[in-house]
Amino acid sequence: MVAASLLAGCVLPPHDAPRAVALEPAQVGLSGAAVTAAPSDWWRSFGDPQLNRLVDQALADSPTMAEARSRLRDAVAQADAAHAGLLPKAGLDANLFRAHAPQNYLIPPPLAGGASWLGQAGVSLSWDLDFWGRQADAVARARDLAQATNLDIDGTRLMLAGAIAGAYVELYRSYALVDIAKRAEAQRQRIIDITRRRVAAGVDTRLELREAEGQLPQARVDRVQAEAAADLAVHQLATICGQGAQGYASIEQPRLDLEAALPLPTALPVNLLARRPDVLAARLRVQAADAQRLAARAAFYPDISLRAVAGFGAFGLDNLFSWSGRGYGGGPVVSLPLFDAGRLRAEYRGGEAELDGAVANYNLTVLQAVQQAADQLTRIDALGRERIDQRQTLDATEDAYRIAEERYRAGLASYLAVLNAETQVLSARRNQLDIASNQVIARVTLLLALGGSFDPAAADSGNPISNQPVTKVTP
Repeated sequence: MVAASLLAGCVLPPHDAPRAVALEPAQVGLSGAAVTAAPSDWWRSFGDPQLNRLVDQALADSPTMAEARSRLRDAVAQADAAHAGLLPKAGLDANLFRAHAPQNYLIPPPLAGGASWLGQAGVSLSWDLDFWGRQADAVARARDLAQATNLDIDGTRLMLAGAIAGAYVELYRSYALVDIAKRAEAQRQRIIDITRRRVAAGVDTRLELREAEGQLPQARVDRVQAEAAADLAVHQLATICGQGAQGYASIEQPRLDLEAALPLPTALPVNLLARRPDVLAARLRVQAADAQRLAARAAFYPDISLRAVAGFGAFGLDNLFSWSGRGYGGGPVVSLPLFDAGRLRAEYRGGEAELDGAVANYNLTVLQAVQQAADQLTRIDALGRERIDQRQTLDATEDAYRIAEERYRAGLASYLAVLNAETQVLSARRNQLDIASNQVIARVTLLLALGGSFDPAAADSGNPISNQPVTKVTP
């Protein structure tokens, strides 16, 4: 009757609310052939030793990777601490204090009314049986979070290598713009020389000469701005690589092979979601949130553990470790929540909310992954067509400028015709460079959107998280 009364008055678990549902690959339109992992050092395909050195150094000792590794160590430590809750615990307790005993019938003489030392020393053993699986769920949650953090390192490694490659392409573009600006400056100097000869021959006047001379300072301004932009690109690249100002001088003009082949599909692959570490990490966080919810539910049930103690206790230090001062005991300990002012229900509702949030975050990660890959496929296709047309435009403007310069030298065209042709050819050169650079960046971005060099099987085999089994006792 007492047990029934206690169970009737205890805190009862709430009913489960409808749960959010995680998206499946078939729901997001993945239908292309499966992709395989890119080479672990895919950036070497660009054939630039300096890029290889920068990426290797950054992956080894950059602050970005150091911070990611520190988060993994913290997550693994928490997983180990949670697992320790499943194992028996032992402790050594000892205390010593001086007490004045009251003078009454409870204390026998000669201790009554006097002061003496009271000492205790013993060993305690305890083991939480985790009958309802609360601790096992906590361990599962901690391990899922640690595994997700381990996947975050893979994602950070991919993003860092991609960021360096992207910044390196921008540096290549900046130096190429410097070369274009220098070429324009040389062209304008050549036009000035031609104009001076034409003035000396009486074909042109000083007006045309001053117009030509007025374009040269502007060409120098463009060159100085391009050189400053290249310096800024060097600073940005060094920062991404984890270097300070001491690394600026070691970064030289890139020697990239923009036509480097990267393994890229033509459609969204069916294994996209299994190839991205951020998607897998988000899925593990869903599992961790569900384990947290189950642990919060198990808290409504009785906590059953075993406890044993053995040791010595006595009045007076002389008798502390005597055989007559020994004591021991043991037995089960049951703890059942009766009234907690709604704390357990609030924690369970919080676990439900955390699970729903984790599922929503997973679905968002999935949708973003699909969008990123689809965007880059579209961008690469469009840039490929643009590059063909822009190549034709550049060839035409180069020929037009050459013809205009020859006609101007022969006295058959005005300076304005040369200036217009030069403006068009400079614009065509910059557009051609932008399209080629954007195409490389889009290919790198697509490579990362498909998971890059991440291999889920290799990630599992190299998992630093303890693989000790987590067992539950099913009631």
